[in-house]
Amino acid sequence: MRRPLTTAGLVLGLLLSPLTAAPPARAAAPPVYAALGDSYASGVGTGRYLDDGSDCQRSSYAYPALLAKARGWTLRFRACSGATIAHVRASQLAALSSRTRFVTLSVGGNDAGFAGVLTTCATPWWLLDCDPAVARARAFIRDTLPARLRALYAEVRSRAPRARVVVVGYPRVFQGTDCDLGTWFTRAEQQQLNATGDLLNARIAAAARAAGFAFADPSKRFGGHAVCDDPAWLNGLSVPVGESYHPNRAGHASGLLPVVRPLLRGPGPAARTGVASPAPLARTAGTRVAPFRKPDPRTKQARRAARRHGIDLEAWLRRHP
Repeated sequence: MRRPLTTAGLVLGLLLSPLTAAPPARAAAPPVYAALGDSYASGVGTGRYLDDGSDCQRSSYAYPALLAKARGWTLRFRACSGATIAHVRASQLAALSSRTRFVTLSVGGNDAGFAGVLTTCATPWWLLDCDPAVARARAFIRDTLPARLRALYAEVRSRAPRARVVVVGYPRVFQGTDCDLGTWFTRAEQQQLNATGDLLNARIAAAARAAGFAFADPSKRFGGHAVCDDPAWLNGLSVPVGESYHPNRAGHASGLLPVVRPLLRGPGPAARTGVASPAPLARTAGTRVAPFRKPDPRTKQARRAARRHGIDLEAWLRRHP
């Protein structure tokens, strides 16, 4: 027959129970999300930037910051204005590790010299010829860029073997109208630039999918919201000029975020073994590219070009103040 517990036994049991109870389960750490790339990922064009000790112009209005805040993820925000593939490899990949769960990456436009091409094509026809600049960019995109992307993507996968990676493309900038008084894009030039952007997206998408990454294409999403559209999700000629031809706050919240967000769900891939990777390129300095520059038709070069083409520059400037 079991003996009933005495009052002293009950008290002793209550005192000892906290010492023998199982410890509470720890809350899972939030997923780590690394946002890599260039100015289209850092948030250039949104008008307000984080005071993070860098000149990368990262913004809390950029789609990586909006996404991380909405989902409660730990954000490793490394995207940087002007970044090239070399800059990403040298200065941004340290954000990745085996703990990284999600990655977004936007890069390639600066390698193709797109800011310089825009600067060239924005000038009057008699000052600079847009066609050769576009042709050089297209040749680079076709012949050189794919190998650089493959090497970069292989390194991303090596550093973050279990992450879900989404490579983000670029929106079309123009819709056929140049409403800015300080630029001179013709309709034909805008079509060339859009076609070059399409080629860039196609090569980036092919390399991303070959690496097993998802590709987010914002082209359709930005339809009806290009430069000079109403509403425009891309800045035209802006002050400061470095924000020109970049997504504004609506472009990030309503344009880029909706095409990226659905692709960053679920677990990443199982770590792959025995997969051949492209031979790595030699690591170069973490270079960055200067942004778009406003054309200046008052320079000595412009005056010489005007004389060469038989243009009365002073009369031209009065018509184009």
